[in-house]
Amino acid sequence: MHIIVLDGREEEGAYSVSDEVGDNVLYIFEEKDDALRFCMMLDELGYPKMSVMNVEKDVIIAVCEMNEYKYNIFTSDDIVVPPEKFSNSELI
Repeated sequence: MHIIVLDGREEEGAYSVSDEVGDNVLYIFEEKDDALRFCMMLDELGYPKMSVMNVEKDVIIAVCEMNEYKYNIFTSDDIVVPPEKFSNSELI
């Protein structure tokens, strides 16, 4: 599993998107290539430089559930496009 983080500042948070009720949702990718492609799209939209971090599925899900963070796991069959506008609330 892979998450998106600020390049060089991995300990400061992971990329997330606000859902329809304003809650942050952590994006988790099964495939590294999909996460790298998403980072390239973020870069093209002017987001800060992001990188991909490998995480253990059980660990990241446990952390999310323990902290009551919402998350979404994207498989290779999913198509995901980042929002066009960046906000600091997208780092959890």
